[in-house]
Amino acid sequence: MRKQIIRKYCLFRAPVFYFCFIIFVFVLASCSVQKQISRSAQENILQNKELQKAHIGISIYDPASQKYLYNYQGDKYFVPASNTKLPTCYAAMKYLGDTLVAYLIKDTADEVIIRPMGDPGFLHPDFKNQQPFHHLQSINKKLVVQFHSNDKFSEYGSGWSWDDYEEPYLAERAALPIYGNLIRFERNKNSITARPPILKQPFFNEPLIQLMGLGEKFKVTRSKDENKFSFIKDNAVFQKQEIPFKTLGVMTGLKFLADTLHRKIPDDIILGFSNSFSGYQKVYSQPTDSFLKIMMHRSDNFFAEQSLLMVSNLLLGYMNDKKLIDTLLKSDFKELPQPPRWADGSGLSRYNLFTPQDFIAILNKMKTEFGMKRMQEILPTGGAGTIRNYYQSDSGFIFGKTGTLSGVVAFSGYLYTKKNKLFIFSTLVNNHHTSATEVRRAVEKFIQHIRNRF
Repeated sequence: MRKQIIRKYCLFRAPVFYFCFIIFVFVLASCSVQKQISRSAQENILQNKELQKAHIGISIYDPASQKYLYNYQGDKYFVPASNTKLPTCYAAMKYLGDTLVAYLIKDTADEVIIRPMGDPGFLHPDFKNQQPFHHLQSINKKLVVQFHSNDKFSEYGSGWSWDDYEEPYLAERAALPIYGNLIRFERNKNSITARPPILKQPFFNEPLIQLMGLGEKFKVTRSKDENKFSFIKDNAVFQKQEIPFKTLGVMTGLKFLADTLHRKIPDDIILGFSNSFSGYQKVYSQPTDSFLKIMMHRSDNFFAEQSLLMVSNLLLGYMNDKKLIDTLLKSDFKELPQPPRWADGSGLSRYNLFTPQDFIAILNKMKTEFGMKRMQEILPTGGAGTIRNYYQSDSGFIFGKTGTLSGVVAFSGYLYTKKNKLFIFSTLVNNHHTSATEVRRAVEKFIQHIRNRF
């Protein structure tokens, strides 16, 4: 009788024992994973002598278990540089549809009215398809360009280093972008060409004949507040150069559009304002994901800034980057772990403050809503885009967004391990005094250890 009671007791306890054993093994394994990741973070990043005084945040997340595998200051705020393009990309993927809208158009008895929608691909050399421009070429009526009276944004984002105004990565934002808002100069034997063609007065301060006395070593400069360009001596042989032009609101865009269409501004193009746009038809330009792939692969600041303006136009009815960001933070991003300070679309601003956990949440949201296949098409992988010199052995297994400013290196994205587990990671480094390459290599070793071990 006693043996039967013991046998029944053992049979009853056995499932409980096995369940507890499984839980124990799982907890032990989880602790082991966390310890291994922590050890790798210490060895490759945190104890790196070049990064001892830097501010560092690291988060590793397992979306399958919905748990963090590692957090080192994951809830602290950092300047993220171009990792800011991740929430911008999310907004574009969600609201811009399958194809970008170049402009809205209304055909009346006497004129054709167009409203530009901020499309940065208009006459941009990256895009062969320029159907929106060809459509304008076919119009024989008076062309009236209208802008919404509530459009409100500056040519530079909040907190930008405006003294870099001659650098191509600081092209101005505009309601009517054209040619990427850049002048592209190129040397062809003994002559200089420009697109759009502006090698004539009043753009240049001196006749081009003076260029002959500079020899082969020179560069092009621009006045800070106006479209006045000059050739000056330089240490390097001139081949080609890109310089942003002053948009002057919409006036430069209108001038270039008129010149390219061979129409006179006073007679054929009228600047108007309207709050009502009912009855307008959409004219489409580039596939959205093809555009976003370029934006994320080369970290294009101009494309990112115009993306926010395009989303604002479609979501709010007018272009206002600040109101759009406020709207997104109160809707799509209201549940981020730590409320970010979001200042611009590109990450040029040092006013941006995000946490590693914020980027984990954004990337997880993008994976859930858009699917990994779409994310893999848009984000660069090892050996491509801004990580073309990194993670080359991990091509097809890592997909992420870099970020770089002086003293700032960021990298956030998705990682498939060799055991085919999907992890989401975010590494943010601020205030380092070493080279950006040194920081990227340290992060690369850390990420590759995770891939190889798990």
